[in-house]
Amino acid sequence: MDLAYLRAHPEHLPTFLTHQRIRETPVSGGDICAASRLTLDDGHSVFAKSWPQERAGRPAPEGFFAAEAAGLRWLREAGGVPVPEVVVALPELLALDWVEPGEPTPEAAERFGRDLAATHRAGADAFGAEWPGFVAALPQDNTREAGPWPEWFARRRLLPYLRRSVDEGALTGVETALVEEVIGRIGEFGGDEPPARIHGDLWPGNVLWGADGRAWLIDPAAHGGHRETDLAQLALFGGAPHLDRITAAYREVWPLADGWRERVPLHQLHLLLVHTALFGATYRDSVAAAARAALRGPGRATVER
Repeated sequence: MDLAYLRAHPEHLPTFLTHQRIRETPVSGGDICAASRLTLDDGHSVFAKSWPQERAGRPAPEGFFAAEAAGLRWLREAGGVPVPEVVVALPELLALDWVEPGEPTPEAAERFGRDLAATHRAGADAFGAEWPGFVAALPQDNTREAGPWPEWFARRRLLPYLRRSVDEGALTGVETALVEEVIGRIGEFGGDEPPARIHGDLWPGNVLWGADGRAWLIDPAAHGGHRETDLAQLALFGGAPHLDRITAAYREVWPLADGWRERVPLHQLHLLLVHTALFGATYRDSVAAAARAALRGPGRATVER
């Protein structure tokens, strides 16, 4: 099997893998999927990810890989940050063109900031997306709406994961009340903008620093959203390398609205609630801290250091 054959017959890939007709090397696929590097007969490599059967013995949720493929293609069309090409998209697996990993450099970070502004500027017709969404392993409501952004963000990105976190026992009444107060005051924080074309799950682990000197977008929960969400998520979990350069380069291309620093915790709250919904009380304190910072306002941002 070479790349041309794979493009022409993507449905044959599972059979070739089952019968070990392709050289397969396990690689990191994150917390959700199993992943491997597949070396084809022509020497070309692809990155393949699948849903591990050991995850409660169930197959991947319906539309899981289709949603990721749709998001990757949509982001790739923007012509900003490079995105791996989708080679195979099947219900049980996804295969992408291989990106050789490299090291983050200040120059790559600055280019990433400029490229991310270009991706965002490609825009979206509405908040949400045309395909059902997922963030990590959880469904994400991509119902398309015209906005305004604050109400959409509260209804589609905060409330669902707050409810799930409470149902799972991950949050106490204290954290729940704080998030509910943020939701109740969502209109006070400002920042309403038309929908941008965003990655939607842009924590630092979803930026692949390539050997070509560029940063690549992977594992998206892509949709029409607020561009500040992507920038705020880059500051989570230790922050992306050279984050100050990323942000400065972005702002040179497309300045951010007044008050963006104060809104960083608000935007981060979505992904933190996803983590409490998925992983439990480990992220409880982070949710509380972000909610308190959002409510306090000035001086609590983390994007610029």
